[in-house]
Amino acid sequence: MSATPILDAVASPADLRALSDRDLARLADELRAEVIDIVSETGGHLGSSLGVVELTVAIHAVFNAPADKIVWDVGHQCYPHKIITGRRKAMRRLRMEGGPSGFTKRSESVYDPFGAAHSSTSISAALGFAVGREMGMATGDAVAIIGDGAISAGMAYEAMNHAGHLGKRLFVILNDNDMSIAPPVGAMSRYLTRLQSTAPGAALRDLAAGFEAALPGPLRDHARRARQLVTGMPGGGTLFEELGFTYIGPIDGHSMPELLATLRAARARATGPVLIHALTVKGKGYAPAEASPDRYHGVVKFDKATGAQAKSGSNLPAYTKVFGEALTAEAARDPRIVAITAAMPSGTGLDIMAKRFPARVFDVGIAEQHGVTFAAGLAASGMRPFCAIYSTFLQRGYDQIVHDVALQNLPVRFALDRAGLVGADGATHCGAFDVGYLGNLPNFTVMAPGDEAELVHMVATAAAHDAGPIAFRYPRGTGSGAALPDSGVPLAIGKGRVLREGEGAAILSYGAHLAECLAAADLLAAQGLRVTVADARFAKPLDTALIAQLVRHHPVLVTVEQGATGGFGALVLHHLANTGGLDHGVRVRTMTLPDRFIDQAEPAVMYAWAGLSAPDIARTVADAAAARRVRLVSGG
Repeated sequence: MSATPILDAVASPADLRALSDRDLARLADELRAEVIDIVSETGGHLGSSLGVVELTVAIHAVFNAPADKIVWDVGHQCYPHKIITGRRKAMRRLRMEGGPSGFTKRSESVYDPFGAAHSSTSISAALGFAVGREMGMATGDAVAIIGDGAISAGMAYEAMNHAGHLGKRLFVILNDNDMSIAPPVGAMSRYLTRLQSTAPGAALRDLAAGFEAALPGPLRDHARRARQLVTGMPGGGTLFEELGFTYIGPIDGHSMPELLATLRAARARATGPVLIHALTVKGKGYAPAEASPDRYHGVVKFDKATGAQAKSGSNLPAYTKVFGEALTAEAARDPRIVAITAAMPSGTGLDIMAKRFPARVFDVGIAEQHGVTFAAGLAASGMRPFCAIYSTFLQRGYDQIVHDVALQNLPVRFALDRAGLVGADGATHCGAFDVGYLGNLPNFTVMAPGDEAELVHMVATAAAHDAGPIAFRYPRGTGSGAALPDSGVPLAIGKGRVLREGEGAAILSYGAHLAECLAAADLLAAQGLRVTVADARFAKPLDTALIAQLVRHHPVLVTVEQGATGGFGALVLHHLANTGGLDHGVRVRTMTLPDRFIDQAEPAVMYAWAGLSAPDIARTVADAAAARRVRLVSGG
């Protein structure tokens, strides 16, 4: 008879603190199997979560959450944490409508003290909790868990510099899955036994120094290489120690005895900031994920036995792939074209160009600020840089966009993937604000394709545009089925197009909601109202001639966009107000995302929640047209 699963008896982290070390190791095995089972049904971030199973169990067994604040950086790796903090059943609807977020979220659980999804924020937040504790707040220890990619970002080092300066008790665990270490059980276990039996008053720094010394020669060298990989400082003190941290490691992030002994000793003796360097394997314990950690970082539903991921039901090309192929074609014609990504080569489609022109694609890591200014420098040198960053991540480099690009009028090309609502990743990855935050900048040209064919032409437009910075946005997912051109043709700057002629009203679409606008026009036609549908293409400069034509020949104008208020519709209203375009009595309505953040669901459902579905657009047009007729009849 098999033993009763330990995981079934875990309702909260408090249950872990009653388990033996041997049972904690067994729990980690069960937890890993549970993560695989859940994600095979829901999709999500698999490899990163599998890599921190033992670390998650050890942290919750040693620390006292929720009084102690456990802060996960990014949150890709938080699935084991969510399972053992009372959300196991709910995880069967992970990243779905009404289910748990794929990231930590304050409103979801008291065990999520700080929300995440963008990287490199954990140390700053944990330091805030630590200082709050020192100032009398009801907060225990603060623990930040950050990956080797996220810790490379400037914000993480800014936080560590401040933490070292303040000298407050703080724990930072560096989850380093760039390489692994498997020290012999005997050598490390003997050292850990000494570690736990050392007098409580012993200095933590003295204990930390023993990790490498406990290893035999070849493994000691391996550990030193691991330390240097992160710190860049051979021999002597590490960069972390220079910043004021006690550095412990590297340790095996999959050894429960090693993790427990290290965390217990650190918690018992720390008086200032401590960095614990844990080496892990991304995808640990699931062979397909270990063999291909990039493909199993984020997955769709998959077969547990084989690891085969479900294929998309659509034969339409994804916008990201269309961009990657179009840019590669432009790069083949122009050796001055280079591309920059911030740790997302496949997510932005730049992996396509990198395969053909590896020396012309630069992955700067999770460093959007640097990436933007690096691109500015490339542009100043005479190159034609494309800076491909998700809309929501480009927000992190806004000062650089303003000061280093726009102010100097440098021709950096910004390709903004994940514009609009993005589905399972939810509010944290929604690209809602770029039209507003770019459209208000002098020197910028801002455009958005109505379909995937237009995206090809906009890549060509950006490639040929040397007059200043230019940006184009496009959504996640597949296009509408537009026939792709053999090659892109540069568009006339600031010129839109009319796709359908009518007289009852005009719909002016900006970006990838064009298909919904056309569907709304069909609904209105069935009601006897023939409308014009136009594709603006450009938010800046506006096609003022097109707008004038629409307001002159239609009683109603409705603008539609996949962005927040203050974007395209606001630019149109500013223009009309300042040029007397509203003096003719035209009824203008702007349809944008609402003034709230929208949780995860299927994109179509999210747009329905936002009031931007085809029926919503048709209703807005019909209501405005009816109000206009009533006003005319009443003589108002």
